[in-house]
Amino acid sequence: MRQAFIGVDVGTTSTRAGIFDGNGRLLAAARHPIQTWHEAGDVVEQSSDDIWRACCASVKAALAEAAIAPELIKGIGFDATCSLVVLDRQGAPVTVSGSGDAGRNVIVWMDHRALAEARDINATQDEVLRYVGGSISPEMEMPKLLWLKRHLRKSFDAAGHFFDLADFLTWRASGSLARSMCTVTCKWNYLAHETRWSAAFFRRIGLEDFVREDYARIGTEIVAPGTPLGRGLSQDAAEQLGLVAGTPVGAALIDAHAGGIGAIGGRAADGGEVDVCDRLAYIMGTSACIMATTRVPSFVSGVWGPYYQGMVPGFWLNEGGQSAAGAAIDHLLRSHPAAAEATAAARAEGLDLITLLEKRIMARVPNAGSAALLARDLHILPEFLGNRSPYADPDSRAVIAGLDLDADVSAMERLFMAGLCGLAYGLADVIDAFAVNGVTSRTLVMAGGASRSPLVRQIMADTTGLTVALPGTQEPVLLGAAMLGAVASGAFRSIGDTMASMSSLGRLSDPTDPNIAAFHRRKRRIHGLLRALDRESRSVMHGADEEAR
Repeated sequence: MRQAFIGVDVGTTSTRAGIFDGNGRLLAAARHPIQTWHEAGDVVEQSSDDIWRACCASVKAALAEAAIAPELIKGIGFDATCSLVVLDRQGAPVTVSGSGDAGRNVIVWMDHRALAEARDINATQDEVLRYVGGSISPEMEMPKLLWLKRHLRKSFDAAGHFFDLADFLTWRASGSLARSMCTVTCKWNYLAHETRWSAAFFRRIGLEDFVREDYARIGTEIVAPGTPLGRGLSQDAAEQLGLVAGTPVGAALIDAHAGGIGAIGGRAADGGEVDVCDRLAYIMGTSACIMATTRVPSFVSGVWGPYYQGMVPGFWLNEGGQSAAGAAIDHLLRSHPAAAEATAAARAEGLDLITLLEKRIMARVPNAGSAALLARDLHILPEFLGNRSPYADPDSRAVIAGLDLDADVSAMERLFMAGLCGLAYGLADVIDAFAVNGVTSRTLVMAGGASRSPLVRQIMADTTGLTVALPGTQEPVLLGAAMLGAVASGAFRSIGDTMASMSSLGRLSDPTDPNIAAFHRRKRRIHGLLRALDRESRSVMHGADEEAR
């Protein structure tokens, strides 16, 4: 083997590193946990120093597992959650926390402290908001930055650099202050199709500071993902990662977008022409992203974008999403009375909890599609963290109907299936919103841990009417990050070339039984009723609050 590439993925709870050869074959992978602080008020914080240490540990462990010389690593790429990192002018952490702890300098993507700021920004109805589906989310960076200015002004003023987490990682690796077009376009309201920030927007929302300083703290050099940064790995970063100084570093991607790159461009089994616009990417982790690629911009209300070159070079991106996906299922299962019993049983078999539940379910149903029938009388709107799209309703909350007093593991299995159905109906809502606006696809390429489950894939296929495909690799997000390093190294001319050469499609879902499709249509009607109930209940209680005042 003459060359290999490393992809580093920073998720919500851990970092991962994967080593791939030039054909996209995974040689080794390793994971390391990261620390997270949760506080009341939907406050979620992390430490950029801790995240970098975890990246270094993951890379060293993957190198050891692959048993290859660092000299064979010809490029490295990073992806990460869209969390906000704050550093001072010397690059030291600046607190974002009410605790005052400087080590807590990352506002995590899922932190919703900036709900009021998001509402205030949306009230401006600025033209820029057209490019986030008409409504900015508290998960994005401008509401978080406005919150810092209003509530932690000392930190806001002390900051020398505001980074998206992915851009922090490439800065830490190479010393380059360049930002990725993906991060600033998709989360910072940069207008990539016009290659500019909007001064009018910043003044209107109360962040005119950035205009006065000519955007120095948020990015003056915006580059395409995969662009080689600086002189490659700095000596300090190379020593910490166990690599060679000067190894090319590619400009980064957001984690879901790396998964999209690693999934939708894959070679088809029949070797036919690949049309990325005919494939949706569904990246399912703690949250979930539904990514649609188009040749011309499509404005879909409640769906983020359209973003020019937000994922695939030369194309536009619409990004739907679910704020809680894997996190919603985990929360449901942890809350069930049989959680301890089932967890112990899973541990005894050397399995995780979800794998055990799937094994038990599949042992007594004729096929994966029919497993949904277990949730016939139990219905869940699993929006514990609000609705990201297509309703852009961060105040939405979960609703459960049909819950009984059964407390055994079988009841837990029904809850699990009902939760999966709820996620599938949320996915279908986004796909329907796409279709109404002319964004249509025939194939849904799933990535993320849940995609490995035939049960999950079949439910998504039966609900949406699309063929669900697996990427050829088990680690499409890591592969997408490694592709950035491959482009930066010069081994490939473009991300498009890497997609064609390093990725492929794997197994497809089974055809949908018409009776199962009809079953899901009925349950999805109830899903809509639960959403209406949630909205109405909030409206009623808002009226009660007004009367109390």
